[in-house]
Amino acid sequence: MRITGIALVPPPTAADCPKVTPELLASVLARYSRSNEGIAAILAKVDLANPDASIDRILKFVDYGHASIGGLTGGLAVALDDISMWLAFKIFEIAQMADGQESSTRYITMDAANVPSAEELGVPPDLASRWRELVARGFAAYHAEYLRLDALAVAEPERVRLPEGAKPAVAARLRKNYALDRARYFIPFATRTNLGLVQSSRMWATTVKHLDSLPQPEARTAAALIRAELLKQSPRLMRYSVAEKSFEDQARQEFATSLALGHERLSLAPLADQVWVHVDRATSPFLQETQSVSEALRHRANRYGQQGTTTRRMRVAFAWNNLALAELRDLNRHRTGHRFTPLIQAGFYLPPEIPREPHAALLSDQLDLTRELLNRGSPAYLYSLLLGAQTPFEHTTQADKFIYEAELRTGLGAHFRYAEHLSAALREFFNQVPEAREWVVEGTAEPE
Repeated sequence: MRITGIALVPPPTAADCPKVTPELLASVLARYSRSNEGIAAILAKVDLANPDASIDRILKFVDYGHASIGGLTGGLAVALDDISMWLAFKIFEIAQMADGQESSTRYITMDAANVPSAEELGVPPDLASRWRELVARGFAAYHAEYLRLDALAVAEPERVRLPEGAKPAVAARLRKNYALDRARYFIPFATRTNLGLVQSSRMWATTVKHLDSLPQPEARTAAALIRAELLKQSPRLMRYSVAEKSFEDQARQEFATSLALGHERLSLAPLADQVWVHVDRATSPFLQETQSVSEALRHRANRYGQQGTTTRRMRVAFAWNNLALAELRDLNRHRTGHRFTPLIQAGFYLPPEIPREPHAALLSDQLDLTRELLNRGSPAYLYSLLLGAQTPFEHTTQADKFIYEAELRTGLGAHFRYAEHLSAALREFFNQVPEAREWVVEGTAEPE
């Protein structure tokens, strides 16, 4: 694992703009909010070459509960190399106000050497060799299925749904993606990936505090390394980023829930799709909504257009019983609202193109190892999962955000499986909000 903080510098076109450190920016804007002076007058009183005295004087407000000052630092960028897919998932779950990107499974090295060590992940020593063997077999299955599916796509090109007139290079890339996106269910959740994240000092402190409170040693190691990097840019605000009792207590309770559900539902049998959507259109009696759904949606030229107050005020909760971890990695990155999953294996998904029988021994051994880790109450059970593991997943947000996600995740180039999930959620949304059907653009995910 390697953590790198990235300091931003202004471009040449901003040469005449005031230059401040992240914490000096926070302190100046904090003073700005408590003064009738303009920003130029405040900056004139600050020694930009020696800002520490000004910072310390103003940031004392944080100690009196003004945590919002920590949000004024601007975006602090951190790159996390070689963390597990689980840790990347967890950071996205925690950092719900961050902007970030994770490496795609289409570009990650798929090899048994590309996982953290059993010791780093907290895998019990007596199970380490068994875990390493399972990881290697998962990668072997991935490569075997990729080669088979790639050959199948060559022999039957209609499977790839190539756009008319596609150039050879485009056709080759789409064929490759067809095979990669179906083979990926054998990838271990422990596989190393890279993650880049940008958020304010306030949100970084919360994220690191949360990571430091989790039972997984990989999370605590990441917390220490991230903190060390960010102390270079925001030393005062990051001192609030250590583990805290309420975070630890909630982490223990959530882990206990996952263990209980894991024991109860652990299975290899593929789960039939179920979707649940709940729409709440209620408004207060003194501020009722008068805009129609049609007026809220019809003015958009595309999914990035502004929606009206009707859909922005409408609450939507949607959930699936069987989201594979492969799709969870993508859908968990939608940062609006709240996402929740116990992260268990309640079934195992393989696409129709992949027969289960040749992989029965691998999947059975994987299930046995997961069961053993659950029986021991080990947080490392997560690292025994493959990306085909199915888990319940719920997202609560507003209708405008749901519509954006549904249009994006069924649109051109969307992965076939999460397009199926979002199409199912859209159908149920239309059952409850039929007047939206005319204005929401459900895609066909072609080509992949």
